[in-house]
Amino acid sequence: MSEGAVEPLLTALAGGYGDEAGALRVDGQAMSREELLGAATAFADRVAGAPAVAVLARPSAETVTAVVGGLLAGVPVVPVPPDSGPKEREHILRDSGATLLAGGAPENGVAGVPVELTARSAATYAEPAPERAAFVLYTSGTTGAPKGVVIPRSAVAAGLDALAEAWQWTAKDTLVHGLPLFHVHGLVLGVLGALRTGSRLVHTGRPTPGAYAAARAEHGGSLYFGVPTVWSRLAAEEAAAKELAGARLLVSGSAPLPVPVFERLAALTGHLPIERYGMTESLITVSTRADGERRPGSVGLPVAGVRTRLVGEDGAPVAWDGETVGELQVAGPTLFEGYLGRPEATAEAWTADGWFRTGDVAVIGPDGFHRIVGRASVDLIKSGGYRIGAGEVEAALRDHPAVADAAVVGAPDADLGQALVAYVIADGLVTGEQLTAFVAERLSVHKRPRRVVLVEELPRNAMGKVLKKQLLDRL
Repeated sequence: MSEGAVEPLLTALAGGYGDEAGALRVDGQAMSREELLGAATAFADRVAGAPAVAVLARPSAETVTAVVGGLLAGVPVVPVPPDSGPKEREHILRDSGATLLAGGAPENGVAGVPVELTARSAATYAEPAPERAAFVLYTSGTTGAPKGVVIPRSAVAAGLDALAEAWQWTAKDTLVHGLPLFHVHGLVLGVLGALRTGSRLVHTGRPTPGAYAAARAEHGGSLYFGVPTVWSRLAAEEAAAKELAGARLLVSGSAPLPVPVFERLAALTGHLPIERYGMTESLITVSTRADGERRPGSVGLPVAGVRTRLVGEDGAPVAWDGETVGELQVAGPTLFEGYLGRPEATAEAWTADGWFRTGDVAVIGPDGFHRIVGRASVDLIKSGGYRIGAGEVEAALRDHPAVADAAVVGAPDADLGQALVAYVIADGLVTGEQLTAFVAERLSVHKRPRRVVLVEELPRNAMGKVLKKQLLDRL
């Protein structure tokens, strides 16, 4: 590379990685890298110069083509959930300033732009500066209207390179997943990761056990991405799970992986899953390693270039003793630029000395291993003068053989301040009193649930995270 040149974000499209047919398969549609580059360049011709391009992010080759085309043209890409309601979609389109919408009809004053997989262009585009925005990704909006998170190209590159090192991810891999293409996990890791490392990509359309098993048999899948819901369903289908024994790495993220699921996957596939932690604002910052210890319930160590720390409510450092809970703060090259058009929210997200406030609470052991307890807003429960991490109580409940899953929240209580309430999906005839006693035998007595509500399912978002504010509303 000549002096002053910028390394391409999409390294595998810049040459040197071969151009086998079917290098990318998205919901059954196969493309070579040359075909993707040609169609994406033609799309770039249509959107070049736009302030932002929205993409209706269905699991399709058209979505991948539009995203790559926007990145080639240096236009910020705004993924839109395909199942978003009218108000959510209107907010995203208006707030992002997108003037074009790929994959959808014109709406809310935004013009539709076609994505043609057979189109080709001879145009070339200089690699945009690393500080240019690659994406505007919208948060889930649990505390108000979704905020647009501006992710620079340099953060994407740094994050993917750090994960390639941590997971020994190379062009020899075949990545398999069926995750949504409007989140960090499915889109940034699950598509751009393949286009940066040169690995093949098989997107299964939907992340079903049968599709994951078939991708191993038909395409030699070696690296698998999933959220806990995906892995739980796979672990429940023994034949499908055993098909993944020949894979190299199973990666879980976006929510904590229950220890029983971790252990059953290990028993059926022979692989201890990789767990990792990140946010839209930070990308992936902590992970267990391909060549290191994989401890159930732990997300491991910071990836290359990332630093972490724990602080208490008074801002003082929290001990790394594996027990004391604190707010997790991070620093490093994978962080976002800010919230689009929201300078006050951006300022509040950073400390005076330049650390990002994740809003998550965690414990860190003397060996540096991180365990995420949950969101400070709903998972740090203050009961009777104690600070209790909901994740610890949930993990204890999941250890019961009759429990499939659990979510713990803090309900307002005149005596305790907050009382622990557990929503539990359980098989058999186990009672709430039995589960309360089970937790009290394993944890400190003050960590036992004061109330157990047996339910058939827990409310979740598209990535499998439990929507605890909905559970609190039920109370």
